[in-house]
Formats: sequence, structure tokens, C-alpha cells
Amino acid sequence: MSRRLEELQRWLRERCGLNDFEVTPASEDASFRRYFRVRLADGGTRIVMDAPPDREQCGPFLEVAARLEAAGVHVPCVHEQDLERGFLLLEDLGEHSYLDALDEASVESLYGNALGALMSMQACIDPAGLPPYDRALLMEEMGLFREWLLETHLSMALTGAEGDMLDETFALLVENALEQPRVFVHRDYHSRNLMAGVSPEPGVIDFQDAVEGPVTYDLVSLLRDCYVRWPRERVEEWAWGYFRLAVQSGVMREEQEERFLRWFDLMGVQRHLKASGIFARLFHRDNKPGYLADIPRTLGYVVEVGQGYPELQPLATFVEEKVLSVL
Repeated sequence: MSRRLEELQRWLRERCGLNDFEVTPASEDASFRRYFRVRLADGGTRIVMDAPPDREQCGPFLEVAARLEAAGVHVPCVHEQDLERGFLLLEDLGEHSYLDALDEASVESLYGNALGALMSMQACIDPAGLPPYDRALLMEEMGLFREWLLETHLSMALTGAEGDMLDETFALLVENALEQPRVFVHRDYHSRNLMAGVSPEPGVIDFQDAVEGPVTYDLVSLLRDCYVRWPRERVEEWAWGYFRLAVQSGVMREEQEERFLRWFDLMGVQRHLKASGIFARLFHRDNKPGYLADIPRTLGYVVEVGQGYPELQPLATFVEEKVLSVL
């Protein structure tokens, strides 16, 4: 047993007053946080977040959780906290994520609930004080595609023309993001971070990196998910349903209809470039190879969307011919 796990178990006994329990791994995410499920003698369960203070901070999790809870979003209740040690004892929202539960029979209900929760976040949470999803951060994220996927994972040396094309495309995608209405952005609102089978549904987790940013970011994270894919026509139907709800809720305006789908499409390209770079970094830097299998699906969105916009066709061709062909 590691020293850190021994410290966690001692904390559960001494700080949380638990005596007869079993600790098992629950999940890991794409950071240095770990989650453990605590099984109690009476059959109840809790989740412990282990966020080493030298690598991760619990403060943002607690702050964002309070905002989400106030908006009526189902987030884990915090039973005990120790910011100095980096431990949180949380409500257990179960083991069944949307990724496990989604199928043809459940998707309309599950996505309906997820879109309702998203609207609560955007309409009811004032994002003031959250970090801004600004030009620098958007560019930094897309830089991960170049650095970790192209250069590190594929050992690709870009030509001058290819480098210029990426620079121009990144700039276009940033402008698309910055011209959108600004709202609360969960930043990882997808099937692995939404829990099914709880009431109210969904349970929402992994929200500590929330920012103030573009209105379509979480929407495209949900509907063009890196882990599960639906036909484009169906995705657009759901997106337009969201737009109508957003207008009714005051999050968007009717006159933004003509720009909405472009905002949504290009925002997805930004996110999918970023995500593919992160998946490669998780393999090379953090020894987490499981995400590599998700890169083709993720970049497939870039090709599909890019082919519909003349200004994105050079990127779509590059991704299809130079990246997907060798993955």
C-alpha cells in the first residue's frame, strides 16, 4: 500500500469518523486526481477524491460545486474536506455513467436531461470570477494538437505551408469562440462525466476546471462526444432544440440563429483538436494509453465538419490524409 493511500485511510478514520470500511479504486481522470470508493459496513458508499496538493487543488472544485448546487444541478454533496491534505469525502453518484447507459432506447431521455441541466448552468449561474476562456487559453489548447499528437506521437515535421495553415485555422477558430455569448462553461460536459440512474439526473462530476466562455462549448462537448458518436443529422436536430430552449431562457437571442450552427461546428473543431492532443499527451507523458483509441473518432469530427466549410477544408484534408491515415 502506498504512503498516500495509508494517509487517506487514516484520514477517513480520524477525521471522518469511519471505522469499518473498504477502500477500492473508483476511477482516474485525465489529471493527477484519483477517486476511491469507500464501502461502509452498513452497505452505504462514499467517494474520496485524492488531489495531491502539489499537483491539484480542491478549492476550485468546492467553489464550482457550490455554484452548480445553487443552480439546481445534481453534484456530489461534500461530506468532509481537508484542503491541506487534498482529500474530499463526497456523495457517491454511482458507477453508471452516460457512456455506459446510452443506447437507442435511452438517448433521447438522457440527452434531454443533460440539456436541461446545461441550460440551468448557463441561465442560472453568473460566471463572474471564473477564469476566462480567452484567446491565450484557446490557442494553448490547440497547441497540444501540434506538440503532442503531430510532433511527439507521429514524429511529424510540418512543412512551412502546413504550419501556416494551422496558424491561420487556429486564429479563425479562436475568433469564432470569442464572438459568442459568454456563459458558465463546465469544460468537460460529456458522457464520462454525467452519471445515470440518480435523481435528479444527470449527476454531474469533474467540473473543477469551469471557466467563463463560449455558449456552444459544453453543447458540442455533449453532442459531439469524443467517446460516443451519433449521426450528424441527429446531432444537429438536438443542437437546434437546445437553441430554441436557449432563446426561451434568455441565454441566446433569436437573431443569433443564422450564426448558431457555425458557432457550434467551429467550436467543436477547436475542442477536438485540443482533445486529440491531450489524448496523445496522456500516453506519452502520463503513461495512460487508453485514450489513444479515441483519437480517430475525435479527429473524424474535424474531417466531417471541416468538409462543410471552405475555410476549414485545408485542415480537414490535412487531418484525413496526414494524420488519420497513419494512426
